[in-house]
Amino acid sequence: MHGILSKITKIKKIIPLNSYQWAKFDLLRTLVKRDLEAKYKGSILGNLWPLVNQLSQLLIYTYVFAIVLKVKLNIQGIPSNNFTFGLWLFAGLLPWIAFTGGLTQASNSVLAQPNLVKKVVFPLALLPLVPILSVFIESAFGLVALILSVALTTHTLQPTLALLPLVWLTQLLLTAGLGYLAAALTVFLRDIPQTLGIILNIWFYMTPIIYPASAIPETFRDWVFWLNPLAAISEVYRDIILVGEIQHWSEWGVTAIMSLLMLCFGFLTYKRLRPAFADVL
Repeated sequence: MHGILSKITKIKKIIPLNSYQWAKFDLLRTLVKRDLEAKYKGSILGNLWPLVNQLSQLLIYTYVFAIVLKVKLNIQGIPSNNFTFGLWLFAGLLPWIAFTGGLTQASNSVLAQPNLVKKVVFPLALLPLVPILSVFIESAFGLVALILSVALTTHTLQPTLALLPLVWLTQLLLTAGLGYLAAALTVFLRDIPQTLGIILNIWFYMTPIIYPASAIPETFRDWVFWLNPLAAISEVYRDIILVGEIQHWSEWGVTAIMSLLMLCFGFLTYKRLRPAFADVL
């Protein structure tokens, strides 16, 4: 995990930013590193816990749907068995776990740091990004495990893996936008985290993650993909890692636009409400 954070410094050679902006970037990197270290400090498995948590969910859903309900999937290039379903399921779960984990933690990010909020010189725009980036870095363990599992099963690596950073960026923009919005509103409405939990539970079952998109009635299928960005992101993850062919270009394009708009809206809302944070806290 430290290696992932250290490699981020190479971005400085590519992106032209002024010294103040790079100082904020370095501060963000330090905060993310501290957050990751604090989460599992003193535990035996340490930073492997995120992978253990993800694999436990994979085993539970695989048992219920593939073994008990005997759901079968036919994916080109991959043998059809219970393990195939597990790979397919894990590919859809990974973006969802990173999205919900980052959003949930970001909603409490301002409330959890009242001392930093009251410091005039601290860039408050970084607070929601810290838990979001931490969760995304943790999800990288599961992503590596999935890619290795697919490679061992199919004896090949899909060339479409090169597009994975673009999908990851789309997912990050969406999570950051909603994270900014939730963090700002939670300062004034303390019911937001609980409400968010209910919304995410409903959202999960409205997203074709534990069931194939083909199970959705055709009348509603297009609406699900055009209005639910996580549906498109999950399917594109599967396209890239398992299939080796992007089958949802249009849905991905709409999701990218929605994510960018959500980031702008969430950040502007956060920026507008930010001056009142210290007074409320």
